[in-house]
Amino acid sequence: MSEDPMTTPDSGASELATTQTTGPSGGVSFDAVKDLKVPVSIELGRTRMSVEEIMGLGKGSVLQLDRLVGQPVDVFVSDTPFATGEVVVIGDKFGVRILRLRNSVGEADDTP
Repeated sequence: MSEDPMTTPDSGASELATTQTTGPSGGVSFDAVKDLKVPVSIELGRTRMSVEEIMGLGKGSVLQLDRLVGQPVDVFVSDTPFATGEVVVIGDKFGVRILRLRNSVGEADDTP
């Protein structure tokens, strides 16, 4: 019978517990997780198409999205709404300038 890695003494939990520190306000510090990489994605817009329309797509096809030119794009972190922004050009690549952070899921923070 194998042991549960979450309850065995050498599971690394004690090592993690010793690396936790308190932050300036006395709360738990995020030092243990601040270097984790999480997926960030940008949504330009959406559309709905019938299966027949999708099957008719080919090279050169153009999909019309529900967003207007100049309208903010959505920024997601781990598939969770995080912010809205505007598309910018940085050299020969696209970027996003953050305009507004969301203070909770689905809710925009209107403070500048």
